[in-house]
Amino acid sequence: MDGEKMATLNDVAKLANVSKMTVSRVINHPDKVTDDLKELVYQAMRETNYHPNVAAKALVNNRTQIIKFLILEDLDITEPYYMKLLVGIAMDLSKQQFSLQLVIPDNIDIGDCDGYIITGMRHKDLDWIQDLKKPVVIFGENHYDLDFVDVDNKKGTMEATRYALEEGYEHFVFIGIDMDEAFEYSREAGYMEFLQERQMAPEIYRMANHSHSGSEFIQAHIDQFEPNTCFICASDRLGLGIERGLQACHKQIPDQYGVIGFDGVFLHQIASPRLTTVKQPEVEMGSAIAQMIVDKVNQNNIPQGHKLFAPELVPSESTR
Repeated sequence: MDGEKMATLNDVAKLANVSKMTVSRVINHPDKVTDDLKELVYQAMRETNYHPNVAAKALVNNRTQIIKFLILEDLDITEPYYMKLLVGIAMDLSKQQFSLQLVIPDNIDIGDCDGYIITGMRHKDLDWIQDLKKPVVIFGENHYDLDFVDVDNKKGTMEATRYALEEGYEHFVFIGIDMDEAFEYSREAGYMEFLQERQMAPEIYRMANHSHSGSEFIQAHIDQFEPNTCFICASDRLGLGIERGLQACHKQIPDQYGVIGFDGVFLHQIASPRLTTVKQPEVEMGSAIAQMIVDKVNQNNIPQGHKLFAPELVPSESTR
C-alpha cells in the first residue's frame, strides 16, 4: 500500500477476495464467522495496514472494547509467571479489536469494560465475583461453576511421579502449597492417585509458597527422608527451596535425592542444578482465555465451561 494513503475497507476486501460486507462482519461480529475466514481477513488487514475505527465499533455495539485483567495474588510471588500469559491474552484480544487493561482490586470499578479475566481467586472472593454484572473468565481451576482455563494440574503431578519412578527413585514425597484451593488439591491428587494405583503410601507436607519455606523444612527434617527419595513439588519456587535445603545438608542431587517442580516459567532455569519441572503452556492458555471472554461478550454472557491444557514434563539436572 502507498504509505501516504490510508487503507480502506475496500482494500482489505479486494486483497482477501471477499466482499466488504464480509470484512465488516469479521470486524464487528467475529463470533459469527469461521476461524479460517477471520484469519484470511486479519491477514489482509495486516498487509494493508488497515486499522478499523474501534471507537466507532464500540459505539455501534454499545461496548467499550476493553477487557479488564485482575490479579488477586501477591505479585512478589507470581512474577514473572504472568508475563507470557499476558502476552497470549493481549495478542488474541488485539486480533479481535479488544484492548487489555490491567487492574488491581482497589481500582476494579474505575472505568467501564465489557468483561473481566480474574486470576488468583480464592474462596473469600466468590461472592463479589459472582455479583459482577459483566462476563467473567477465571484463570485457574475452581469448583464454583465459574468458567475457567488452566493447566491439567492432576495430570502434571501424575506424570512427574511416573517419571521419578522410571528414573529409579524408590521414595516419593509431595511438597504442597498450604492453601485450600482447587489447583493445589488437583496437584496433590495426581501424585496420590499414581502411588495408590501401585499400592504405595503417599507422603505429603504443605507449606507457604516461598523458597525459604522449602529450604528450612528440609534442613529441619532431613533425617526423615532416606536416600533415593524424589521430592515432587507443587511449584518451582518450592522446588528451588528443596534443592537449597538439600545442598545445605550436603546431599547429592540428583544421585541421592531428586527434585521436580511445577510451572516451568523462569525459576527452574536459574536453579542450580537446573530444575526438572512440569511446564505450563502460558501463551496458549492466555490465547484460550482471551477467546473465551470474547465469546462470552459476543454471546450475551452464555457460560463457556472450562478448558484444561496438557502440561509438559521437562527433564533437567535435578533428576537422574
